[in-house]
Amino acid sequence: MAFTGTCTEQLCTVRDNFGYYDGLNATIMGISVDSPFTLAKFKEENNYQFDLLSDFNKEVSTAYGAIYEEFVFGLNGVAMRAAFVIDENQNIIDAEVLESAKDLPDFAPIAEKTE
Repeated sequence: MAFTGTCTEQLCTVRDNFGYYDGLNATIMGISVDSPFTLAKFKEENNYQFDLLSDFNKEVSTAYGAIYEEFVFGLNGVAMRAAFVIDENQNIIDAEVLESAKDLPDFAPIAEKTE
């Protein structure tokens, strides 16, 4: 969820280490169930150099098994915090889907998969 502390920390980590991905022929993107308008403002305010895509209809989150049916405060259909590495053949070569929205993905395995 855009503008929450952990989401901001996660994406700022990617932003601040973006140079790591140079030369890997990789596409980096963030996906959230927030609206496109919210994500555009979130990207602008945090100077993210990668795309933020809206999964407002929750199709991607559901397909990747990364959605809470029930979340806090009675919210339903919130995306779980997750990180995926997908190769050029569209195969998932690393995935981390976290149960706790307060946890951050471990970026070390992602780095290992892309070396």
